[in-house]
Amino acid sequence: MEMHDAWFFIGVFVFIFLIWVATGGPLHPISFTGPTLAEPGALGGGTYLQLPRATFPIGTSHANLPGSSGGSGTPENSGGSKGEPLPTLTGGSSFGTPSPYRGIVRMNHYVSGAGSVEPKNEYLEISVAQDAVIPVNLSEWKLISDASGKIAPIPKGTEVPTSGVVNAAQDIILSPGDRAIVASGKSPIGASFKENKCIGFFSAFQSFYPSLPQTCPIPSDDLAVFYGPNYIRDPVCIDSVNKLSRCQVELTPPQNVSGTCKNFYMKYMNYNGCVDSHRGDSNFEGDTWRIYLGRTTSMWRATHELIKLLDINGKTVDAFSY
Repeated sequence: MEMHDAWFFIGVFVFIFLIWVATGGPLHPISFTGPTLAEPGALGGGTYLQLPRATFPIGTSHANLPGSSGGSGTPENSGGSKGEPLPTLTGGSSFGTPSPYRGIVRMNHYVSGAGSVEPKNEYLEISVAQDAVIPVNLSEWKLISDASGKIAPIPKGTEVPTSGVVNAAQDIILSPGDRAIVASGKSPIGASFKENKCIGFFSAFQSFYPSLPQTCPIPSDDLAVFYGPNYIRDPVCIDSVNKLSRCQVELTPPQNVSGTCKNFYMKYMNYNGCVDSHRGDSNFEGDTWRIYLGRTTSMWRATHELIKLLDINGKTVDAFSY
């Protein structure tokens, strides 16, 4: 029985060998497409392992994603906006040459307080798509009123401002999913800035429109962390701090509290102190920029307006009319 099985397997191998010879054997082209050692003359000699090339096309050499840099820092216009018709604008105006950022960066197609006598109360929003694969630098882009001819370059700003000093200017860069509130007027703190966990402290002394988020740390939580050892033995301080609301600034600490408690008030219950102690928190950075065009008069008409957002090369990113 065992001898019979051996002859069976020998017969199978002989059969396969005959088929291989009949189809070309060692002269078949596939025999020459295996791994080889080739001379890389451009590298000055030596050998390297060269894998066989595909004998059929397998597509392009790279893939372009919506928002990808394409090697030049400018996104390829592949994605939701590609092939879509340009929007129809009132007044006979054209959209213009579409930007590669079209569909990646958008305006919300609404101006709050348009035509306001107070330009600080007039604003629109710009956002970057959540699925964009690179951040977008808005500095040196332009907002244009195609109806009136007004032009407003988007300025630089300060990502994390410091209170009481002149802040250094830097490019305004929106990450995927970020947005910018672009106000026509001047900044209450003298610069465009990005919201953060402590930004609500600015509301104690300046008026912002729309209002700043009140997301400052809870004062009693900070007291437990930063008071020092044995803070539980200072009930007067605990009761005093428990009365504070988020983002509340007390320039003069209560007179009936201890010296340690007064030091806590002065060091932590203000914007700069909050930033110093919470800048490393995972939830410190916000997702919204406050951009100020610095105008003393209204940028947009209340009616019969056509607004365009142009990239750094003057191409139209987005446009709408009302």
